Amino acid sequence: MEPLNARSMLDAATGGAAKPAEKPFVERRRRLSPAALEVVNQKVARAYSPIVIAGFVRVADFVLLSLVGITLYVGYVMPLTGFRWNYLAAIGGVAVAAVVCFQSADIYQVQLFRGQLRQMTRMISSWSFVFLLFIGASFFAKLGGEVSRVWLAAFFFLGLAALIVERLVLRTLVRGWAREGRLDRRTIIVGSDRNGEELVEALKAQEDSDIHVLGVFDDRNDSRALDTCAGARKLGKVDDIVEFARRTRVDLVLFALPISAETRILEMLKKLWVLPVDIRLSAHTNKLRFRPRSYSYLGEVPTLDVFEAPITDWDLVMKWLFDRLVGSLALLAALPVMALVAIAIKIDSRGPVLFRQKRFGFNNERIDVYKFRSMYHEQADPLAAKVVTKNDPRVTRVGRFIRKTSLDELPQLFNVVFSGNLSLVGPRPHAVQGKLQSRLFDEAVDGYFARHRVKPGITGWAQVNGWRGEIDNEEKIQKRVEFDLYYIENWSVLFDLYILLGTPISLLTKSENAY
Repeated sequence: MEPLNARSMLDAATGGAAKPAEKPFVERRRRLSPAALEVVNQKVARAYSPIVIAGFVRVADFVLLSLVGITLYVGYVMPLTGFRWNYLAAIGGVAVAAVVCFQSADIYQVQLFRGQLRQMTRMISSWSFVFLLFIGASFFAKLGGEVSRVWLAAFFFLGLAALIVERLVLRTLVRGWAREGRLDRRTIIVGSDRNGEELVEALKAQEDSDIHVLGVFDDRNDSRALDTCAGARKLGKVDDIVEFARRTRVDLVLFALPISAETRILEMLKKLWVLPVDIRLSAHTNKLRFRPRSYSYLGEVPTLDVFEAPITDWDLVMKWLFDRLVGSLALLAALPVMALVAIAIKIDSRGPVLFRQKRFGFNNERIDVYKFRSMYHEQADPLAAKVVTKNDPRVTRVGRFIRKTSLDELPQLFNVVFSGNLSLVGPRPHAVQGKLQSRLFDEAVDGYFARHRVKPGITGWAQVNGWRGEIDNEEKIQKRVEFDLYYIENWSVLFDLYILLGTPISLLTKSENAY
């Protein structure tokens, strides 16, 4: 017998696959070229952030050195002299100083983690400098007689040995991740002319580069457009980039067009800014030079930043922890209420307790979102082809109450805690066939898909400000998008907490459109 898990229980609660009222979902996809499909069909590993890796290595260095120093102190010094705080202070100071010196020596780089000689020589030099600094400080403070020389020598040599072993393990891990493509910045080039070819050559010529050029895109079909740029194939037109980036991992879009092509660049940016990727303009061929601080660099290639992917690196880690920890607590607190709602639904009408619906997730992915069933089972509308209106006959008696109070959204805590395709806070995920009159939402609002640059949420900035419920005019959908984009550009953990705390108040005071 198959063991029960969260997914199987949810399937059982939603009636499994047996949904006679559900119509097949047909996605609108742009047809890609064979070359682009070949890239899409390649297996792509999940990316690891170099910034986060370097951060964890800093913490590991501090913890490792502290453990070595404390172990030596407990095993050798404490039996002779008893417990003394000055040793613990010295251990903490040495560990902190080591991390600071390693940072100054610039060895917290993923590219250096892959190698051996450069990072080892810098690390040994920095570790030696820390001990010379400690010995000098002890001498001038007349504390030399207070510190065991045997302990100090053992701390130096065993600490160095521990660091070397740690770096060898790290080197093995990083090289493995590099082979799997987890550290690559998967990049596409816009512009398949001579400028594009020079850019690809410059990127490929750099040692230890993390740039992996997937291909080039260009709208031109005349003699200026090349089929390959320094070995990088042309994968399609600029209009194909959005679909391409939603079917495979793309981290960076790099324009090889000169800044003088301002009109063309602006037209392309209007199409591409909805993607959760970094977008930069290459400045390697521009005669006009700005101040060095105006540029960011891919190795030695200067670029101008246009758009940055939102909520990345440590921000992404913080949001993941916030969702998992607060989401788990919220789920435990909500279980009694969810049980009562489930009983009321079961008594009120026949059919499953939960309702599963296809909605837009991060980067326009289609995800299954769970809700308490608020409609009669035989009149369910999984694709939300027809908007729920006031006094809608499809909604049950219990359904009207749970929709008004948003209790029907509570099962989405399962999405947050178990599947991870929802956040506690973010743009609300709309149904894939959600419409304003006869137009889909993305047809009614320019830049609508930009709200999918982050993971959707159970509640959001738009909902706290009263933009929830029925969408029956352009202002309501435009305001939702406006508030969602503001949230994406101004995200912080405190902002998420503010929205969570403000949600119950908004449910009580701003629910006129929810029915």
